[in-house]
Amino acid sequence: MRLVILALLLCALAQAQTPASSPDPAYAPLSKAYEYLRAKDYDNAIAFFEKAIAAAPTRPSIRKDLAYTLLKVGESEAARDEFGEAMRLDSKDTHVALEYAFLCYETKKQAEARRIFDRIRKTGDPASAATAEQAFQNIDTPLRTGIERWTKALELNPGNFSAHDELAELAEQRDELALAAEHYLAAWRLLPDRKSVLLDLGRVLKAQNKLEDANAALLAASRGGETRAAEAARELLPHRYPFVYEFRKALELDSANIDLRRELAYLLLNMNKKDEAEREFKIITERAPDDMLSAAQLGLMYLERNDRAAAMPLLERVMKGNDRELANRVRAALQLPQEPSGEPHSANRVVGQPGDAAGAVEAKVMAERSMKAGYLKDAVKYLTMAHEADPLDFAVMLQLGYAYNMLHDDAEAVQWFALARDSDDPQIAADATKAFNNLRSGLAIVRTTTWIFPFYSTRWHDMFGYGQIKTEFKIGKLPFRPYVSTRIIGDTRETTGGALPQYLSESSFIFGVGIATRYWHGVMGWAEAGEAVSYIGAHPGVPLAMPDYRGGVSFARGWGHSIHSEKPGLFFETNADGVFVSRFDNDFLTYSQNRAGYTPPHIFGLETQVFMNANFTMDDKRQGWANFVEAGPGIRFRWPSMPKSLMFSVNVMHGAYTIPQDGVRKPNFNDIRAGFWYAFTH
Repeated sequence: MRLVILALLLCALAQAQTPASSPDPAYAPLSKAYEYLRAKDYDNAIAFFEKAIAAAPTRPSIRKDLAYTLLKVGESEAARDEFGEAMRLDSKDTHVALEYAFLCYETKKQAEARRIFDRIRKTGDPASAATAEQAFQNIDTPLRTGIERWTKALELNPGNFSAHDELAELAEQRDELALAAEHYLAAWRLLPDRKSVLLDLGRVLKAQNKLEDANAALLAASRGGETRAAEAARELLPHRYPFVYEFRKALELDSANIDLRRELAYLLLNMNKKDEAEREFKIITERAPDDMLSAAQLGLMYLERNDRAAAMPLLERVMKGNDRELANRVRAALQLPQEPSGEPHSANRVVGQPGDAAGAVEAKVMAERSMKAGYLKDAVKYLTMAHEADPLDFAVMLQLGYAYNMLHDDAEAVQWFALARDSDDPQIAADATKAFNNLRSGLAIVRTTTWIFPFYSTRWHDMFGYGQIKTEFKIGKLPFRPYVSTRIIGDTRETTGGALPQYLSESSFIFGVGIATRYWHGVMGWAEAGEAVSYIGAHPGVPLAMPDYRGGVSFARGWGHSIHSEKPGLFFETNADGVFVSRFDNDFLTYSQNRAGYTPPHIFGLETQVFMNANFTMDDKRQGWANFVEAGPGIRFRWPSMPKSLMFSVNVMHGAYTIPQDGVRKPNFNDIRAGFWYAFTH
């Protein structure tokens, strides 16, 4: 027995040394990622996939695996981005391209989805091309018919702003950029105050590579008008201050933009081009008499060149205005007495403050546009404004949760999902509850896991039951978690009967506290101290309650196609445990369970696996019941509608004891075991 344990340790050490000798820099984090993935610890799996990508950024397979893992936790947009990067790294992988396109469609990036489907239907293999063709038509047909419908509406009413705007948006999604630019421009000319339409125009022109025209539209949108459109436009502009000619071109497009013209005037003034600056300030004061700042600046410029007749009407206008601070600056220039500053004018109120319904609507619109464009930080900013304006808008809370989740700030996201669960809207409440439950277990300081494994054995004509409820406590970044646990180990017959009856199970509840390490290359260590309490009462040689000390090492690995796999294929699984149990005379038991088989295609939705078992059990004290080998065929099955961890199994086994039984048991046995496994975490 000790030689077996020594051999196992040497194997574990040899495996632990493999990464060190491998030239692959991503080996270590990938190994951890797959271990966590098998254990369904998706948060840690994602973290190690990201480390593997940092080590091998040009390997598309890692990004694909990360993308599929992100989908398991509901991070559709993050998964989409990883599939997109994998597609960029391997443009010939049509399967990845299809995954990316479908996720683009689901996350409201229809134009990108249509573009990818269009490419695959023309260049992909027959199966991929057929799938892409159908998906392309599903997107393209509504866009085409919508464009036709709005075109006819404009023939009847050319001055319809909504028709121009809707037609432009559909044309942009269909990659008809020239048509989109034409109608965004027409829509904006009908309502020049809608700077968000200028933002759309600039985005389309930029996609057409008409950079000067695009920058003109974006610069005009970024100055004056809608605050959120201005911020979004600045994100699309070059990361430098605009040149004079760019201001000029923007003013050719939006000549009524006072904020844009005033900024140009001050730029010219700073460049010591006073004549040009004066002309701009003069245009502003003529078109916007209430612009006190421009009036004061122009008046002071006139005063500087001793043109008092031209200066005084402007300066007097400022001194009579509501801006006391600006008025006192003019009084100081004229050497007149100062007046006490008044309250700020009501026009200084910020749109988007609590109670501002218009500001809330505008913020939600900008948040939606930012989400569509992929500007998640901007979306969070706008959604926060909308929440401040309307603190009871549960739809905004839900969107804030999604936005923070896509930014990988799950701690913040889960708080917003928790708030959104209280919505009166059943759909919002259901979506928020689902998202909250998906995130909570991985972030919770306290996590409770429950599993049960009941099965019937024909050998013993008995129903056995095993189960555990374990509550773990996450303490910072410690490599282990303390826990409290309640196990149940029992059966229905209790004894074999006869002249020398044997108890078939421990028939106990075992209450314990312990610690468990995190998994490392499939290996996990644990130790537990507790009390075993028999639920059938005391029986000869065994008291009602007795101390129970357990601990050991567990190893689990799997290869190939799992039962959840969409594709059929071979698989192999192995589980090995070395366990010390005090109540069995301080014995150390070693178990090894191995399954090799095939995962067939789903039949009417039924997920199955067929396999061969090969198991052995031994112990350090060479007790008769604890040393045997067994093998035989088995099957596992489940339906997709069942909880993901629920699985039924039937195994037909033939076994043999490896040490003499001295007449207590037959040396060989046959057994059929049928049962199910179910686990959940909350």
